[in-house]
Amino acid sequence: MYAIVDIAGQQFKVEKGSKIFVNRLAAEVDSNVSFDKVLLVDNDGSVQVGSPYVSGATVKATVMEHCKADKVIVFHKIRRKGMAKKNGHRQYLTKLQIDEIA
Repeated sequence: MYAIVDIAGQQFKVEKGSKIFVNRLAAEVDSNVSFDKVLLVDNDGSVQVGSPYVSGATVKATVMEHCKADKVIVFHKIRRKGMAKKNGHRQYLTKLQIDEIA
């Protein structure tokens, strides 16, 4: 059984017991969160597709930790002008463990 859920504007394919990284959520560590924007639910071959969301479907998860992603280097250069800019960025993430798809 799996579902496609919309979390903070991004779509994720989740299964029970899976762990995913999403953009930072305003929730405490070890707290339970619920998502009701479920786009698709596949229950052993019987597929329910929402328009836009499946009514009555929810995905429950537990917040495992808050962390940061790997550094992404942003480098801009204009040739023959002597201009070069180098910046780095680390995205704030939340690690979720999917508990239940109902």
